Amino acid sequence: MRRLIMAAKAAAIHLTISGVVASVAACLVFGLWFPFPYFELGGGLHLFWILVAVDVVLGPLLTLLLFNPVKPRREMALDLTLIGFIQMAALAYGLYSIGLARPVVLAFEVDRFVAVSAADVDTDTLSEAPDTLRSLSWTGPVLVGTRSAKNNDEQMLSISLSLQGLEPSARPGWWQSYSASRPDAMLRMKPLRDLQKARLKEWEKIERAIEKTKLPAEKIFYLPLVSRKTMDEWVVLLNQDANIVGFAPVGGFEASLQQISE
Repeated sequence: MRRLIMAAKAAAIHLTISGVVASVAACLVFGLWFPFPYFELGGGLHLFWILVAVDVVLGPLLTLLLFNPVKPRREMALDLTLIGFIQMAALAYGLYSIGLARPVVLAFEVDRFVAVSAADVDTDTLSEAPDTLRSLSWTGPVLVGTRSAKNNDEQMLSISLSLQGLEPSARPGWWQSYSASRPDAMLRMKPLRDLQKARLKEWEKIERAIEKTKLPAEKIFYLPLVSRKTMDEWVVLLNQDANIVGFAPVGGFEASLQQISE
C-alpha cells in the first residue's frame, strides 16, 4: 500500500510535467503549424489527440508501475531515465508525423483553394518553384496561385500526374504568386448570398463566419476549400478583390451544382 501511495504521487508529478509539455506542443501545433481552420482540413486535431493520449498517458502510467521507494537510488534513476527516454521518443515521433501533415501551401487551383500538406508536395521539384517558395513553411500555409500549362506536351503531362494523385497545387514548378492568379479567382468566385440560399440549414454557420469578416454579406464571395482529407466541407470567404477574409464550415461544390441545375 505504501508503494502504491508513493508511486501514485510520483505518477501525479509526472502527469503534471507531461501536461505542461503537451501544452507547449499544442501551442506549436495549433499556433504555428495548424492555424484555424487547417487543423480540421489537415487532420491535425486527430493526430494531436493521438499524440497526447499516447505520450501524456504513457509516461505517468510507466512511472506508476515501476516506481518503488525501496529500490536502490541508482536503479530508480535508471528506470525514470528510461521512461523519460521512451516518452520523449514517442513525443518526437508524434511531432514528426504531425509536421508532415502540416499545411505548407494554400493554393488557388482552377475553381477552388487547396490546402496542401508537406507530405503531399513533390519535394523533388522544389528547385523549380519561385525563389521565395523553395522551402516549405513551418509557420502556416503560404498563399499561392497555380499557373496553366505552357504547351500541349505539358498539358498531357499534367493530366498524367493528376491521374497519379499529384495535382498542380502540389507541384512546386506550377506555383506562382497569388497576385498572378487573382484575376482568375475573381472570375471564379461566387456571391456568398448564393451559398446562403443553397445552404439554408447551415445559415447560422455562414452568419457567424460573416460576422468575423466585419464586411456586409453582399460584399463577400466564396470558393470551395479542399484538402486531401476533406473535399466539400469548407469554403474560403473573399472580398471583392479576391483577398481572403475568412472561412466557413460549409460545402461549396454541391451548392454550386444546385445553382447550375436551377
